[in-house]
Amino acid sequence: MSMIKRFKVSFSKIFAKLFKKKSACIGIYGPPNAGKTTLSNRILRDWVGNEETMGSISHIAHETRHAKRRNSISIEARGHSINLDIVDTPGLATKIDFHDFMEEGMSDAESKKRSKEATEGVIEAVKWLEDLDGVILVMDATDNPYTQVNVTVIGNMEARNLPLLIVANKVDLPNADPGIIKDAFPQHPIVPISALEGVGMDSFYEALAKQFG
Repeated sequence: MSMIKRFKVSFSKIFAKLFKKKSACIGIYGPPNAGKTTLSNRILRDWVGNEETMGSISHIAHETRHAKRRNSISIEARGHSINLDIVDTPGLATKIDFHDFMEEGMSDAESKKRSKEATEGVIEAVKWLEDLDGVILVMDATDNPYTQVNVTVIGNMEARNLPLLIVANKVDLPNADPGIIKDAFPQHPIVPISALEGVGMDSFYEALAKQFG
């Protein structure tokens, strides 16, 4: 290969690298126990490896108390592809009472510590909104969607003019009704899934690539 050809090949590689689109940084938000970490873990297992997890899950609220980020997850779905940085955020709540943790069997000291950490996690999650390119809002399809948390997150995203994808999670449960969520927030795309069982994930990935690509 001549020197000129080698130069052209090298320059093309450098040019492509310089102008390669960066990953979109997407935050996964929602109330406690909506399934945010379960969804994060499902995304990692599907696109990174079976042993990969973002964090542990628990029936006790506020298991995730610090935001966790995983960079450069490449997702492809039905002709659409996207490279994402995923941030699993602590559950948002308008009130955190240490007595709720005591009812789960925790000691007084442990409950107060958990309550303090959960409150700090909410503050951290709100701060992350400044650095995101979009949000996945996870809602429990068995709960009433008209909560202060859901309305506040959606209002914030609309004010910032950032893309939002709503996930109606836990459709595997018999009392799930994703249609109520769709009726509540018709201005945004909504995908019904079960992150735990893997139901509806193909549609989720396609919507994810379309919304944030």
